[in-house]
Amino acid sequence: MVRYRLAIFDLDGTLSNSFPWFLRALDVVADKNRLKRVPPGDVENLRAKTLQEIFAALGVSRWRLPGITRDMRAMKSAALHEITLFPGADEMLRRLHAAGITLAMVSSDSEANVRHSLGEAAALMSFYDCGASLGGKAKKFRRVLRTLKVQPSDAIYIGDEIRDSEAAGVTGMDFGAVSWGYNTAEALRKLSPAFLFTSPEDIVRELCGHR
Repeated sequence: MVRYRLAIFDLDGTLSNSFPWFLRALDVVADKNRLKRVPPGDVENLRAKTLQEIFAALGVSRWRLPGITRDMRAMKSAALHEITLFPGADEMLRRLHAAGITLAMVSSDSEANVRHSLGEAAALMSFYDCGASLGGKAKKFRRVLRTLKVQPSDAIYIGDEIRDSEAAGVTGMDFGAVSWGYNTAEALRKLSPAFLFTSPEDIVRELCGHR
C-alpha cells in the first residue's frame, strides 16, 4: 500500500544533476558582476547554505538579484544538453507512477526546460507548476493540491534544499529530502524531514512500502 496519493517533485538537485553546472554559472556571474568567486575548498560550506546566503556570501546586493537570476536562467536554457538526470531517477518515477501515485512537478525553471530535462518521463507528471512566482513554492504547492484535489496530509514534496522543507511545512505537507542535491544531508537532517532518502531506490521503497 502506498503512503501518499501525490508526490510532488523538485527538478534541480533532486531529479537532475545540475549542481556542477550551478557552480560554473556562479563563476560566470561573479566575473561579469565583479563579485567574489567561490573557492573550490568552500563548495561543501556552500552546500550547507540557503540560496539567499550563497548570494550574500558572494557579495550580491538585493537590487542585483533580479538581473543575476535572469542571466542564470538564460545560461541554464543554453546548457540543458549538459545536464542529465541522476542515475535511477527515470526508473524511480516510472515505478511510483505504476504503483498508482500521482506525480507532479514544481520548479522555478520553465516548463519547457523541465520537460526537456525529464525526457520521456515528462509524460508521467499529471501537473506542472513552473516558472518564477512571487508567492514562492508554497503558493505553487497549494495550487497543485487544489487542482489535483488532494489534501496536504496525502501528499509529499521531495526536494533537496532547505527552502523546500520550509515551503512544504507552510503548506502542511510532509517533506522528503534527498541526500544527493544542492544542500548537504547534514543540513537537511537538522530540519527533521519525514524522510531523508539516500538513493532513488530508497524513494520507491519508502513511498510504495517495498522492503
